[in-house]
Amino acid sequence: MKIDNKQMIRCLELAKQGIGNVAPNPMVGCVIVYQNKIIAVGYHEKYGEAHAEVNAINAVMDKSVLKESTLYVNLEPCAHSGKTPPCADLIIKHQIPNVVVGCIDTYAEVAGKGIEKLRAAGISVTVGVLEEKAKELNKRFFTFHNKKRPFIILKWAETKDGFIDVERNVIANIEERNMKQSSQTKDCFVPRNDEKVDNWITSSFSKKLVHQWRSEEQAIMIGTNTALNDNPKLTVREVEGKNPLRVVLDLNLRLPEQLNVFDSSTPTLVFNSVKSEIKHKLEFVKIDKNNDLIPQILNELYQRNIQSIIIEGGTQLLQTFIDANCWDEAKVFIGNKTFTKGLKAPLIDKQPNATLQFDTDILNTYNNA
Repeated sequence: MKIDNKQMIRCLELAKQGIGNVAPNPMVGCVIVYQNKIIAVGYHEKYGEAHAEVNAINAVMDKSVLKESTLYVNLEPCAHSGKTPPCADLIIKHQIPNVVVGCIDTYAEVAGKGIEKLRAAGISVTVGVLEEKAKELNKRFFTFHNKKRPFIILKWAETKDGFIDVERNVIANIEERNMKQSSQTKDCFVPRNDEKVDNWITSSFSKKLVHQWRSEEQAIMIGTNTALNDNPKLTVREVEGKNPLRVVLDLNLRLPEQLNVFDSSTPTLVFNSVKSEIKHKLEFVKIDKNNDLIPQILNELYQRNIQSIIIEGGTQLLQTFIDANCWDEAKVFIGNKTFTKGLKAPLIDKQPNATLQFDTDILNTYNNA
């Protein structure tokens, strides 16, 4: 069993290399062992391309030794044809006698069928090696298929005295002038540099970490006030990686088109109650503001195969998800700064599962069972 655990850890390490690139598929790593030595490894590198088992088997130079080998994989081999052929069939084809699996794939197209097919072919299959770690790695995938919605990560930064933002009277005045000027001209007023408010809470190290998180998830969402007040880009400028789908909730379409989220640099969805329209990489999705917004938004994202989303603010939007108990994980930075007064941070009525120190900041992580 210790040997199985060791090889499964290697599978999990390999699988993690696919984060941010394989969704909506799961992250999978594979190790092939012959006479107590690893002879090949592989992982699912990119959505639509070869699965981990295929890459590992293809890496074996002498295929004849597969008949005396053990294949380790953190997730049950698939038994259905999608963008690639079934991995279970490939394992059977090469007559690999032993297969060790981390956890069962609960996706309806698999759900034990891969294991059943292997055993029917006379292959010895061991299931449940480091099962909890295997499930944790693919928590996004399992949540997406079991709950029919994306895996939801709440993220914000607050000061030592519990504020997420400074007072925004200055910004409110800017918005009022925006509306007055836009009624007189076609161009909307854009805040000048000297009107910006210093509301940055965390360190540069934490900022880079947040950008890394963004690159690992499929979407990121903000509300109207955050878009208006902070004018964020919601990209991964600080790290290498793919920008997430930007999601903006702007029910009455009051955001000026000059904001960064409308720059067409990356695909953006705007949930609103006015219109449905597509403009290049910018898409307006109409929802009913008289009904619960969260289920409508999550269902639309599910239909678009969005497996995970970061909710990045502000307080009103975050607290709405918290109050609806519709979240899976929360990452809350506490910066080494005080505002004395301003906008209060959201409240989660539970203790953090983990607390870490990053530079001058504290990071609390919460899991919603």
